[in-house]
Amino acid sequence: MAAAEAGEGLNSGQPWAQRTIRSSSAEGGSAEWLPGAKRGLSSPHRWSRWPVGRAPADGAGDSGHFTSLAPVSPQISTWQELRQLRAQIQSLEEEKGAVAEAVRALLVNQDNSQVQQNPHYQRLRARGREIRKELALLYPREAQLEERFYLRALRLPNRTHPDVPVGDESQARVLHVVGDKPAFSFQPRGHLEIAEKLDIIRQKRLSHVSGHRSYYLRGAGALLQHGLVNFTLNKLVRRGFTPMTVPDLLRGAVFEGCGMTPNASPSQIYNIDPSRFEDLSLAGTAEVGLAGYFMDHSVAFRDLPIRMVCSSTCYRAETDTGKEPWGLYRVHHFTKVEMFGVTGPGLEQSSQLLEEFLSLQMEILTELGLHFRVLDMPTQELGLPAYRKFDIEAWMPGRGRFGEVTSASNCTDFQSRRLHIMFQTEEAGELRFAHTVNATACAVPRVLIALLESNQQEDGSVLVPPALQPYLGTDRITAPTHVPLRYIGPNQPQKPRLPA
Repeated sequence: MAAAEAGEGLNSGQPWAQRTIRSSSAEGGSAEWLPGAKRGLSSPHRWSRWPVGRAPADGAGDSGHFTSLAPVSPQISTWQELRQLRAQIQSLEEEKGAVAEAVRALLVNQDNSQVQQNPHYQRLRARGREIRKELALLYPREAQLEERFYLRALRLPNRTHPDVPVGDESQARVLHVVGDKPAFSFQPRGHLEIAEKLDIIRQKRLSHVSGHRSYYLRGAGALLQHGLVNFTLNKLVRRGFTPMTVPDLLRGAVFEGCGMTPNASPSQIYNIDPSRFEDLSLAGTAEVGLAGYFMDHSVAFRDLPIRMVCSSTCYRAETDTGKEPWGLYRVHHFTKVEMFGVTGPGLEQSSQLLEEFLSLQMEILTELGLHFRVLDMPTQELGLPAYRKFDIEAWMPGRGRFGEVTSASNCTDFQSRRLHIMFQTEEAGELRFAHTVNATACAVPRVLIALLESNQQEDGSVLVPPALQPYLGTDRITAPTHVPLRYIGPNQPQKPRLPA
């Protein structure tokens, strides 16, 4: 976008709901940004990108990214209708102002009795009443169209890298395969069976405690989690990342700015009871909180690229799937270490940071001794914000297949335009939209699955990778010396005698 225009728009004092900014996208096209009417606490900004003059038709569109997520023609028709209506409103408001000015001129030049008998004055008054009635009908229609356009525009995805495979997950392209599958002289067990015998994970009999898809980590299980988090944080801080903590509860506008819709995704996002706390949801990833940290702020150019790392508890409703009902692969809460970056404009810088994050992911998993593969994810797996996305899947012997353990996405300016994340140029101090990149550094439960299943021994023990031995103080997790808890609750065949 023109730098002067950016600076003028940001310092003009106009309310957010009335501002329109024209800019250039990362690929060089012109785009118009239409903020809709304010939506209370849930969406204070309502930034929505709309490509001008080159919007794709239904069934066409950006290598399948558009067509896989939202048909485009409804947005086009609503946008055109809204522009026509706004032009009509603007014309009437200008005429209303001219009528008011003419009435004031008559009142200044004539006394009241003369004015009341003046036919021109009567015509002006009548026209003023007509305009007010017309506007009273048009304003609600404008609000309806703004709401419709905004909700539809929220579904528009980012553009797609030309090398991204087109299609569903079956079209993912394998870029790298690292390490070898572990060989066993026995039938490998699943992580839950291994962990329960070692008494380091408990997931059974928790319906009355925390519900389904929850778990406890005990002893070496808890130490493994802390070890993975500290191992990852230490590595990234040494590489220049700034450590962060973030709020778990965030406003709907931050989720929407990141390309997520809390109210439209109740099966994935936990929404807090609105009767007690209005417009708050639990974050499913630290990416949302880290993006919110930069919301409505600019970054000095000399500080770019910014690299941040955060360990947080993530909350996922996971109610729309019956897959993996037991174990740690799909759970309601888990610990994850997340990388987040902010770069200057242009795909070269954000693409370079994405490659850097991917390299760090591979380094972490290699040092943990895991066998994994890197995938270039296809269009239908990108979600709304990603321009390009790499997933890493680790081999999980007990499951007998690869399972996703990390993801890395270049969101270009998709999130920064919605959240107003900018940087200030060194030469003229102008404000421009930044790019954002995010990547999983360590999703603890899924890495635990791969570690336990890959390092299991025939006697039931588990070898600890050298990288984690300093955090556990041992090279092997063995059977517990304590007596495991005995269930004495109501759901058992034979109830033990309880004291009188």
